[in-house]
Amino acid sequence: MRTRRSGCPINLTLETFGDRWSLIILRDAMFGGRRRSFRSFLNESTEGIASNILSDRLQRLTASGLLTRAADPGHKQRIVYSLTESAIELVPLMAFMGSWGIRHALPSFELSQRAQVLEDGGPQLWDEFMDELRHIHLGLPAPGVSALAKMQAAYEASLSE
Repeated sequence: MRTRRSGCPINLTLETFGDRWSLIILRDAMFGGRRRSFRSFLNESTEGIASNILSDRLQRLTASGLLTRAADPGHKQRIVYSLTESAIELVPLMAFMGSWGIRHALPSFELSQRAQVLEDGGPQLWDEFMDELRHIHLGLPAPGVSALAKMQAAYEASLSE
């Protein structure tokens, strides 16, 4: 176990996933459906993470209990990464970060649409999204509502504006 700088909960949270790449990887697993392989995280992220950084962060996120990794039964050389319950519980934090970014960071219109849907939907939509992530990543029953579909529809609509 690593030594901790302090027992402060904010510090401990930042020590767990406080670098930008870890949050981007978790974002991509939550919102982008990237979990099938190392290559999908590497090639489909718009931020351009280096392969050595990605490898290190996937190992860290797995060691800290935010991701699990398992062999893909359909492809012997592929690993499937899944969010754990503790990672899924980061949805409200991601929603707040997205809301803050919309107001203060001048994001692109298209890429802010998912965050806007989460902000507009509030805690009820966050819960629906977490239930959907539990279905996708943990194998729980599918929810009746797809928060991902709402976010994707908003994104696609923004592309035609």
